[in-house]
Amino acid sequence: MAIVIDWLDACRHHDLDALLDLYAQDASLQCECDRQKLCRGHHQLQEYWRSRLDAVSPNAFALQEIAPCASGVELDYLSHEGKPVRIVFAFTADGKIMQTRCGSAAPANRRDLDARPAAG
Repeated sequence: MAIVIDWLDACRHHDLDALLDLYAQDASLQCECDRQKLCRGHHQLQEYWRSRLDAVSPNAFALQEIAPCASGVELDYLSHEGKPVRIVFAFTADGKIMQTRCGSAAPANRRDLDARPAAG
């Protein structure tokens, strides 16, 4: 779970380089927060995160809850817009983030996100 805390810290500090360093080179991100988006590799992850780290609300990236889950670690936090999000992290054997899948942390959406298998 330490890498997830490092992920949150990098987001809070708007440190794109530190954030990308936590991901494996071939990592993927599946975002279903407002519309579906799939990013693969550092270049696409960089494009995705740059805009989110540049425009943040005052309570962005606040930790709500963190717990281990079958596929890795599940984190509830406040997005760059201050909206509740649940993100599920899967990791490589050497501890890099291999895949993340996020969506709204509204109760109905949480069940949907938790039940879906990880893509990739």
